[in-house]
Amino acid sequence: MLRRSADIAALVVAGTAVAGCAAEDRAGSSPTGSTGTTVAASSRGTARSAGATSSDALFAELDDKIQAAMARHAVPGAAVAVLHDGHEHVRGYGTLSVDSSVPVDEHSLFRIGSTTKTFTGTAVMRLVEAGKVDLDATVRTYVPELSVADEAVAAQVTVRQLLNHTAGWLGDVLQDFGRGDDATARYVASMADVPQLTPVGSTFFYNNAGFVLAGRLVEKVHGTTYEKAVQDLVLDPLGLDETRYFTDELVGRTFAASHGVVEGKAVMDPSLWYLPRSLHPTGGLISSARDQMKYLRFHLGGGTGPAGERLLRPELLSAMHSQPGPGGTLYVELDGYAMSFQVRPTAEGVNVVQHGGDWPGQRSGFLFVPERNFGMTVLTNSDGGLQLLPDLFIDDWALSRFAGVHNLPAAPEDRTGAQLAPYAGRYAQDVVDDTGRTVTMTSDVAVEGGRLRIRAVGPDGRVAADAASADLALYDGDYAVYTTGIAARVDFVRGPNGDVAWLRNAARLQRKIA
Repeated sequence: MLRRSADIAALVVAGTAVAGCAAEDRAGSSPTGSTGTTVAASSRGTARSAGATSSDALFAELDDKIQAAMARHAVPGAAVAVLHDGHEHVRGYGTLSVDSSVPVDEHSLFRIGSTTKTFTGTAVMRLVEAGKVDLDATVRTYVPELSVADEAVAAQVTVRQLLNHTAGWLGDVLQDFGRGDDATARYVASMADVPQLTPVGSTFFYNNAGFVLAGRLVEKVHGTTYEKAVQDLVLDPLGLDETRYFTDELVGRTFAASHGVVEGKAVMDPSLWYLPRSLHPTGGLISSARDQMKYLRFHLGGGTGPAGERLLRPELLSAMHSQPGPGGTLYVELDGYAMSFQVRPTAEGVNVVQHGGDWPGQRSGFLFVPERNFGMTVLTNSDGGLQLLPDLFIDDWALSRFAGVHNLPAAPEDRTGAQLAPYAGRYAQDVVDDTGRTVTMTSDVAVEGGRLRIRAVGPDGRVAADAASADLALYDGDYAVYTTGIAARVDFVRGPNGDVAWLRNAARLQRKIA
């Protein structure tokens, strides 16, 4: 998930924008201004099938949950698309902003954040389909100017390793290089000093820099700007007329305003909308619930376009859904990243394929289960979406009802002080902000009563008495689950000598420094 550096600071302690979320109940008032459509595959006839009726009932339960959560978590507007056994449900809720009475509908436009990465990945796969890119060729085959701090890595990193987040260099590089057509090229040139954290191909951790580089590859191979390439390769073939990178290409449509949350209330903040063009390949798309439904249909429909035309061969689509690299955690356990999508295991052995998008003021989720013909996306216009989304995309509430699958178990274990001691210490994470400055954020992990507690470390190197904190319990080897709030998962990563070297929290690697 793409985040600003200030937003990432919240992740250093507790994950966790989500660790402080309370599990939702089903009570609560409904926001006003809800609008949209529910369309079943059989609704054009005079009778509705039993499947449609069942799907309607499930969506009604989801509908109640979303509306109650919006009221509780200060989310003025949301849009939802669900595809279940061929039946479509697309609906808007609430309003475009707290200062407007205009209702959200299925065509309202939101930032989808890092779900954009899957569009970059799909564009790469279309170039693979055309014989112009080989996933196992080096990136320098297509971007010969690539340079990172470790020259050996620059020479050997492959296209596949960009898309499965295993390039190994610092990932949260968020520098702004202006609005020109050269923004992506300038970003890639700036990577010459990006440090290597883990050996290439060895370890999964979230890598925004790798996806900007993948965007540069797309524009060089296609011979246009990155944005035009994605339009040619993905948006236009799928008929996604409400999905673009630039607002001036969407004139006349309605946009959901961005909101922060202040003292429990949504506050519109137009400044949150801005996203650097250099980050377009990793998080820049604007889209609607209706277009996200079309995108779901493409990925669940075997790689064909609206008229049935073949856009990706089945084996290439499968590579996007079921051929992950190394595993780990990103709020849930992951088998790993495939070609831009997270592949998530379940207790039933059925894969869930997902992504999500975080940018201040606009939070979203996107997932599907190919074996169960189910997919869902939720778009929100508030930071309160960080509290609304976990029960739908981290917990298995929706997955169990619509697809009959459940998360792997994570029963917290009490361990002895001696068993927990290897995990205790100070952990640090670096982020390059929009100005190019490297910011280091630090947290303290201590043993307390058979569990671990994470606390934020202040600029003075001390843990204040009122520092933000969260509790962790180990449950399976080096895997741990938060025991306060939403049960998000993390894992500790060991170095070559077998000692704990990293904490993987929200898929970011935080190095152990003491």
